[in-house]
Amino acid sequence: MTLFYVSAVIVVLISALYYYFTRTFNYWKSRNVPGPEPTVFFGNLKESALRKKNMGVVFQELYDSFPEEKVIGIYRMTTPCLLIRDLDILKHIMIKDFEVFTDRGVEFSKEGLGQNLFHADGETWMALRNRFSPIFTSGKLKNMFYLMDEGANNFVDYVSAECQKQNEFELHSLLQTYTVSTISACAFGVNYDSLSDKIQALKIVDQIVSSPSFAVELDMMFPKLLKALNLSIFPTSVKNFFKHLVDNIITQRNGKPSGRNDFMDLILELRQMGEVNSTKFGRNAASVEITDDVIAAQAFVFYVAGYETSATTMAYMLYELALNPDIQSKLIAEIDEVTQAHDGKVTYDTVKEMKYLNKVFDETLRMYSIVEPLQRKAVRDYKIPGTDVVVEKDMVVLISPRGIHYDEKYYSNPKVFNPDRFDPEEVGKRHPCAYLPFGIGQRNCIGMRFGRLQSQLCIIKILSKFKVEPSKNTVRNLGVAPKRALIGPEGGIHLNIVPRKLKA
Repeated sequence: MTLFYVSAVIVVLISALYYYFTRTFNYWKSRNVPGPEPTVFFGNLKESALRKKNMGVVFQELYDSFPEEKVIGIYRMTTPCLLIRDLDILKHIMIKDFEVFTDRGVEFSKEGLGQNLFHADGETWMALRNRFSPIFTSGKLKNMFYLMDEGANNFVDYVSAECQKQNEFELHSLLQTYTVSTISACAFGVNYDSLSDKIQALKIVDQIVSSPSFAVELDMMFPKLLKALNLSIFPTSVKNFFKHLVDNIITQRNGKPSGRNDFMDLILELRQMGEVNSTKFGRNAASVEITDDVIAAQAFVFYVAGYETSATTMAYMLYELALNPDIQSKLIAEIDEVTQAHDGKVTYDTVKEMKYLNKVFDETLRMYSIVEPLQRKAVRDYKIPGTDVVVEKDMVVLISPRGIHYDEKYYSNPKVFNPDRFDPEEVGKRHPCAYLPFGIGQRNCIGMRFGRLQSQLCIIKILSKFKVEPSKNTVRNLGVAPKRALIGPEGGIHLNIVPRKLKA
């Protein structure tokens, strides 16, 4: 009899758990919204939740599975969400009706780096964005260009010395040593003179990028739980690293700008102005005090974005140049021509003159957009234009840049690397939302100009002295690393770096 009761309890428990983890799975079907069948517990994200595929690849596959649909009803774990395929609808959400979709929906505890520009929502984000946007103006970037240039020169000297010993390099990790130095100098005035210091910094940041926790999946299954419990998605070691970094810099500078014109100087200038006030669609809203914790939160997001995304983009760019020597030769010719016209000097304005470099860079990010997927959360109920679908308050809508960038409706032969897609006349023919590596609208990437500048400067310096070629270990069909939070090459990118035979 005891066995019977135990068995009955187990059956009831299993049934209850099954019901709980499938209770929402009729949501889209009852609203006649097409979408893939969900799996118990995981919804439509089983392969990414188990770290078998990168989440960006999973969303690209979902996008590709319904080529005739404008929107697709999906489930992130057990939570119903909407994947947007139609670019006109996307434009409404990201631009025209932005006031409904101001939030990203990834907010957690405001403590422990939570008050950063990427993760903050609501009036906190508006206040931070309003005040921190001026940090990334052209004038500010020009003022810190000398820091990037110094870092790029040191990096090329290092590569030159290493080329005396070897030709083959793993490009992704090699370029990380450049970007971690540059972002450290430009953001915080920290110079990493020893390789061991660089490696230590890389290990700290890589905890975020290469070993994401399952807190994200927990938030998908139980939205608002992390914020309600005042929990962070970041390890304590990462929080301590950035808190210690910022505390030391503020102490060294006596809490005042030092004259270096780096990000920390600019932030300290803002702090002297008092609280960060936001303007919400023309009206005064809440304010945020620039405390040491708020500064540490911005330091974190600047560091991760400036270090990892640029290193990955440059690695992919050199990879494609190695596989397409004709494109590489054309780019090298432009670099030589422009630099020679400026007496061999590379300045902020010199970089801007290189039109073909910009096209190669844009095509790289078309094929290898780094942040996937994009997401927004509705702050109120919203009826999708041209459909009967209603996005309920607090529902997350998602966009797959990879899906769009590889869609033949917008890019013919999308798997072919072709910078000419970004000729001005070709760009003018495309929908304005057909290119999304930095997002679009008021919540696009605040640091995209910094990222472009530090990446393009490094590429110019490299190709002025070297060319890149496939090595015996170069993979022709790169996979995407399944366990990284961002898009990145599985197994790295192996290429030969060969010194150019420069004319006397």
